[in-house]
Amino acid sequence: MSKLAVLGCGALGSSIGADLAKAGLDVTLIDQWPEHVDAMKRNGLHVTMPEMELHTPVKAIHLCELCALHVQFDVVFLAAKSYDTVWMVHFIKPYLKADGVIVSIQNGLNDEEIIPIVGMERDIASAVELSGEIFDPGRVKRNTGHDHTWFGIGRLDGKVTPRVKEVQQLLGSVGTCEISTNIWGGKWTKLILNTVTSGMSGIMGVKGGELVKRPELLKILMDLGRESARIASASKIKLEPLMGLSSKDISDSVDKMLEKSLSKLMSQIGRGTGARSMVLQDHLKGRPTEIEYLNGLMVRKGREFKIPTPWNFAVATLSKKIEEGQLKPGLSNLPVLEQCAKEASK
Repeated sequence: MSKLAVLGCGALGSSIGADLAKAGLDVTLIDQWPEHVDAMKRNGLHVTMPEMELHTPVKAIHLCELCALHVQFDVVFLAAKSYDTVWMVHFIKPYLKADGVIVSIQNGLNDEEIIPIVGMERDIASAVELSGEIFDPGRVKRNTGHDHTWFGIGRLDGKVTPRVKEVQQLLGSVGTCEISTNIWGGKWTKLILNTVTSGMSGIMGVKGGELVKRPELLKILMDLGRESARIASASKIKLEPLMGLSSKDISDSVDKMLEKSLSKLMSQIGRGTGARSMVLQDHLKGRPTEIEYLNGLMVRKGREFKIPTPWNFAVATLSKKIEEGQLKPGLSNLPVLEQCAKEASK
């Protein structure tokens, strides 16, 4: 049996780890939140889903305990924040088998940072639809149950290796998992959706479902998506459909692609109400967000291609102000956001 690890056990990593453990696989959950690790050791993981509740024992360890295990892993699921990618990959590399792989279950384009450390052949990229929240140690609120959880996986060189097939089988315990020979296009499609919804949910302090129901907010979502799609086009990216959508669904106009993707996304999370994005959750926890790897990334690439990105700039700017305590999440931020985008477009 392959030895597995989940490195980074927030809502997403814990959900994956719980399902792998429930399936009887040899999986170790490794995290840097002491209270969460201690709770998992004592009581296992409690995962509440729309259709069921899962309580399962898990093998959990603190980061500092790994050196005493004398173990090497076949597959490591990296589910850490984007800003923790580089040091965590360096940290886990000595515990990765020579033919072992790191599977990046993350937002952003972090494979660009993973490959220089472990090599192309030991990196498997993914685009994921699994929404969850964790505020209490040992307890996860998973907004997408098994039927609505989706993974696209693949190597950046498009090769379908035995390890890629193994990872597909493993993630089949968590949700639907498909192999893609254009996973970079899939990651870009997910990145565009994240730039549309995640930061806006964090700034406005509302779930995704409320974002799309309010016309004044939906208009901004569409503007964000148009900017990000232009960056993808300038980057020569062939977008890949996600969540069971077809190639035709995303080959229509940008507006049609965004409308179909948002509709599909919201229908699968929280019984249609959407969920609090990871950016909003980080704001509520007083933690740094991944905004620089989402909307901030679009702003930097926009400068590179000389493509205006006033709305992505505004979302990144206000998210930072919330991180710094200058603002609080709430709908009262809407005129501030609009003014910031207006000034950025001059």
